[in-house]
Amino acid sequence: MGQDVYEELEREIALFLRRARAISKDFARAVHPELEADAYGLLIRIADDGGARGTDLADYYGIGKPTVSRQVRLLEELGLVERRPDPSDARAAFFCLTSEGEQRMERMRTARRERFQQMLREWDSGDAEQLARLLARLNVLFKTPLVDGP
Repeated sequence: MGQDVYEELEREIALFLRRARAISKDFARAVHPELEADAYGLLIRIADDGGARGTDLADYYGIGKPTVSRQVRLLEELGLVERRPDPSDARAAFFCLTSEGEQRMERMRTARRERFQQMLREWDSGDAEQLARLLARLNVLFKTPLVDGP
């Protein structure tokens, strides 16, 4: 592959990330008007996993524990998440959805799916499946930092 394909890939990923952030803000506001996009990402993970420890959220997203604490505190204040003792270690906190959080996330999950189906309605189903596979592979690669320090 020539260098041009990597430059194009870099541009397209940068554009995709900017647009994804904007969409994430819209989805977050649809769940709750005061919900921040970054906290919405944690909410998705908590919903998908049936709950999570703060350290697991920090590790998964590659962010600091203080950032997770601030975002989870917002989720608690909005009534979307509650803190419980971790079943495997009572000293640690385990965050799970409240019943209100479950209801809002189920509505949002349906809305997200409908939005993606609408966006990709012109695509062949094989193309959508291929995109899902390639994005999964790319996400695995993104676990490793692309840049070494400043």
